[in-house]
Amino acid sequence: MSSQRLLACGVRFAVLFALTIGLSGGLGAAQPAAEQPAPPADDPAALGSETTVGPDIEQILQGEEEVLSGSGTGFTYDPGNRRDPFKSLLVEQAAREFRGPRPEGIPGLLIDEIDLKGIWQTGTGADRVFVAQIVASNQKKTYLLKERDQLYDGDVVSINKNEVVFKQIVQDPTALKPFREVVKSLNPS
Repeated sequence: MSSQRLLACGVRFAVLFALTIGLSGGLGAAQPAAEQPAPPADDPAALGSETTVGPDIEQILQGEEEVLSGSGTGFTYDPGNRRDPFKSLLVEQAAREFRGPRPEGIPGLLIDEIDLKGIWQTGTGADRVFVAQIVASNQKKTYLLKERDQLYDGDVVSINKNEVVFKQIVQDPTALKPFREVVKSLNPS
């Protein structure tokens, strides 16, 4: 509540300052404003007429109070696919389940949890297809992968004689691309 009052006081000060600048001719006025002669005291028409410049200060302050109190249209924010600016980039986020619970089998495997054990070629010529044998380190099970197989955090891009290339989805707000290529080789060098 005190921050709203402080903001309201700041807005009032800014409005009064702007009105003062507007009445005096601006900050950089080279010549002082010429003094107007005071109306004669015996003229009743001159006593009742005051010249007002700009909007009524009370209307402005009333409008500011409505905005600060939250009455009216309300405030909404659309992040537009941008990261939350109030979450620290330096604190590593805990591993989160970004697609729900992990299913069984190949669709539930993480790229970091698998080890490449072998690659086989099936077919010849244009029908040649490579198949990769992997072992899931957390399950101690063996699976066979083909190109375009979907894993939990990515998919298989290509398989050749010596390596398998994965496209891993990255949940890092500082990364330029939302994915990275991970290469697992038969003979790591």
